[in-house]
Amino acid sequence: MKKRWLLNLFLLAVVASLVTFLYVRPKTEANKGAEYEVSTYKLAEFNAIAIEFPAKAAVTFEKIDGYWRLTAPYKTRADQLSVQRILAIIAAKSREKIVSDDMAKFGLVNPALKLKLFRDKNNSEEFLFGTYNPLTDEQYISHKNTVYLISNTYAEAASTQVVEMVDKAPLKPTEKVAGFDFSRLEQWEASRLNVDLVDGQWKVSIKEAKPLQNEMNEWVDYSWIHTLAKSVELYTPDRKTVYPSLEIKMADGSKVHFDKIQESPDLLLGRPDEGLMYTFPSDSGFVMLNPPINVPSK
Repeated sequence: MKKRWLLNLFLLAVVASLVTFLYVRPKTEANKGAEYEVSTYKLAEFNAIAIEFPAKAAVTFEKIDGYWRLTAPYKTRADQLSVQRILAIIAAKSREKIVSDDMAKFGLVNPALKLKLFRDKNNSEEFLFGTYNPLTDEQYISHKNTVYLISNTYAEAASTQVVEMVDKAPLKPTEKVAGFDFSRLEQWEASRLNVDLVDGQWKVSIKEAKPLQNEMNEWVDYSWIHTLAKSVELYTPDRKTVYPSLEIKMADGSKVHFDKIQESPDLLLGRPDEGLMYTFPSDSGFVMLNPPINVPSK
């Protein structure tokens, strides 16, 4: 009888220990997984950005008419996703939150970069990026005299080469396509090809052409509105050279001119008004310059 009593007591102790373990374990894991928000700001609060480096020129952006533009070291359209990745710092979370007067040990006295987000010229928030933690490969940053340890992707986004932050779309988001003048391209020079959107329908200057509206809409959408160049670089037109060219007509009556620098092995299109040259793969480039107008073969 005594043995059975001892056995029951032992089993009760085991069950109690198991219950205690299961009860305590989630709390321990939750504590280990605690995260701190670097800030509670909203993206819409900010309309200008400055990225400052110790040994090279600052990079600045400004939000104009709802779109981000590079304003230094040169002025042009910015890649909107690149800017969003920079602004993502405001939503960063950290497993470490350190209040310390010794910023030197985190590399924050002479930071690797400073990121300033502006509401207006007199109202900004500053984030300093310091050294890396060799154990976690995360980076120390400070904001409002508090140190956090965050992913190194935030510094990478802010340190991207400036030319990679230029918008890779050949047309501005606000430019509404209403037609194309291909008459100065070699393959269309004889026929003087023009394609125009008239009362919602695509019309072609070549009599024999039989364009299908859905095909034309898809071509414009795929090839010009949503296409992205694989790279972009600064472009200064050579005034001594006359390139084959095309013009895209806009709904407001304006025109955008492109120089065709080369067609193979990649298509290079220069946009003089913005001082940019776009590189497209040859297959995509061929489609861009040859709309599906369905001219019967002779």
